[in-house]
Formats: sequence, C-alpha cells, structure tokens
Amino acid sequence: MPAEPTGAACVAGYLDWLARERRAAANTVEAYALDLRDFLRFLTGHLGEEPGLEAFIALRPADLRGFLAARAAAGAGTTTRARQLAAVRGFLRHLAKSAGIAPAALANIRGPRARAPVPRALTPDQAKEVAALTGSIHQPGHAERPTEQAARDVALFTLLYGCGLRIAEALALDVRDAPLPGGQSALRVTGKGGKQRLVPVLPAVRQAIAAYLVERGDAPPEAPLFRGARGARLDPAVAQRSMRLYRRLAGLPEHATPHALRHSFATHLLGGGADLRAIQELLGHASLSTTQRYTAVDAAALLETWRKAHPRAG
Repeated sequence: MPAEPTGAACVAGYLDWLARERRAAANTVEAYALDLRDFLRFLTGHLGEEPGLEAFIALRPADLRGFLAARAAAGAGTTTRARQLAAVRGFLRHLAKSAGIAPAALANIRGPRARAPVPRALTPDQAKEVAALTGSIHQPGHAERPTEQAARDVALFTLLYGCGLRIAEALALDVRDAPLPGGQSALRVTGKGGKQRLVPVLPAVRQAIAAYLVERGDAPPEAPLFRGARGARLDPAVAQRSMRLYRRLAGLPEHATPHALRHSFATHLLGGGADLRAIQELLGHASLSTTQRYTAVDAAALLETWRKAHPRAG
C-alpha cells in the first residue's frame, strides 16, 4: 500500500489546487500557506507528531478551537484568526472531497467575527488635489528623470481616482493598454484571480497619461506603462512614498494613500447617486457585501453635513 501523505504534502497539494484550479491570487495562496504552516505546527505539538491524512479527517471542533486559542495567546488579532480559520476550513474541505469523508472538525465551529473596517475616503477636493498636484513634489536632482517621474505620478494617481483601480492593477498595465485621447471608451483591467472588467475612462485621465507619455518618449507596446527610475515596472512602494511625501507637504490626513483614491472613487460615485451594483462592477468586487461598506462612509458624510447645517443639530 502507498504510504499515507504527510501533512506538509497534503498542504502542498491543496495550495497547488488553489492556484491552478481555483486561480486564486498569488497573495492569497501565500497567505494561506503561512496560515496552514501555523496550523501544522500547532497540530504537531497538539498531537505529538506531524499529522497525516487520517489525523486531519479525525480532527474534532475542539481541536480547531484549541488552534484558535493558541493563536490568540500568541497575539493574533481577530481578523488574523478569522482568516486562518477560513484557510483551515478550505483545506479540510478539499481533503474531505478528495477522500470522500466529511471531517467532523467542521461541524458547528464558528470563528471570531471580524468587523470589516469602514473605508476612509478623501474629500472630492483632496482627491482632485492629490491627482493633479502630486508631481510638484519632485525637485531637480532628486530623481534621474524628475520631469518624467512627476508626470508619471500625476498620471498614476489620476488613474487611480478616475477609474477606481487597485494600485497593483494600474502598475500591471503596459504601454499598449494606455487609455489615450481618442482611444477606446473603456479600459480593460485584470483584477484579482485574473478576472477582467471594463472601466470607463474620464478625459482628465486620458490627458494625464498622454502628458506622461510625452515626457517619457517612445516606448515599445509591451513595456510597462508606469516605470521606475531604472526602467523596470514601478514598485508600489515608490508610489506610496511619493504620496506620503506629498500629503505631508500639503497637510493631508494620514489616510491619504494610493488605495484611498480607490475608496474615494467609490464613495464619491455613491454620494452622486450611482447604483451600488454598478459600483461593484467598476471596482471588480466579487461580492456586493464588500461594496456595501461604502454606504457606511456615505452615511457618515451625510450625518456630518446634517450636524453642520441643521439649526437644531447643536
């Protein structure tokens, strides 16, 4: 008879399935790998040896509660423990399906409920200011191509706010994808899990990207649209540093980050009367519940307006 697969082999098989069959994002696979490594370490100490397939199937809810308690004692917060339980659940369900056995550990087990943080958006004026003026922070001598890099930052942040992109989605674009004046009405964006969506492009976005490409000069279609000082695809940390420097000079709040521009895009659309499902499509959210977080932001803004304007609010 073939030897029973080790715990590490079972985990490796699950992660491979997650990446290949489910087309999970690389960041998701990496996070689950770390979570399941913690789970294996706990079970090895808990059971006295590294678990195999049979040990996984024999687990009980008390074993999972013990794992969550151990993670809490190690300082893991509610959000981390909820994510780790989700990783373990997915792993055990995959094993159960492949082995044809329902693991008892998944019965009546509830993880810690993490409240999703309310997205923090900028005001419309702040978002416009960041998108239009970020390039002004670059001074000669501080970069290899200061004029190009200033135009690049303006184009990037205008794109993030104007189209609601994640920074990784924007930085994955190539020159051939650049939305330019007179081009296609929508930009095709590849989001999480390789899912594609079409996002309308405002004239201000097209103009900013066109101005950047003029400063950049000729580039092959397959070259990265946003490049760093040495010509490689721009690192997100560089964009975040530019935003951090600008917000300090301009006196903007600490939550003024590249991702806050995406939040601002959604919040300002919602405040302008856009349909929630339309915003879901534009953002590339798999679940409407994720998009619904923006209703809390809009409600908070309405309440603040009421407090300032209503004569009896004081």
